[in-house]
Amino acid sequence: MTWKIEFLEEAKKDLLRLNHSTQIQVLKGISKVAQNPLPVSEGGYGKPLGNTNKARLSNLLKIKFKDLGIRVVYKIERTDTVML
Repeated sequence: MTWKIEFLEEAKKDLLRLNHSTQIQVLKGISKVAQNPLPVSEGGYGKPLGNTNKARLSNLLKIKFKDLGIRVVYKIERTDTVML
C-alpha cells in the first residue's frame, strides 16, 4: 500500500530551491519511502527523531540522502495513511 504524500508549503519551497537532478532523486526517494514510511522498528524506512537541543522533533521520522547531503523529515498520520 502506498501512503498519500502531502508536502508542507515550506517543503515545496525547499524542493524548488534544489537543482533539477537533485529534485528528481529526492522525489524518487520519497516515493520509495511512501511504500512503507513506518519507523525501522516497525519494518519501515524511517528513522525516528527525538528531542535534542530543545528542538521538539519527537513523532517525526527522517530519511537521509547521504550522497546529496540532504535529510527529509516527515510525519505519519496513521488515521488517514498520510505521509506529511
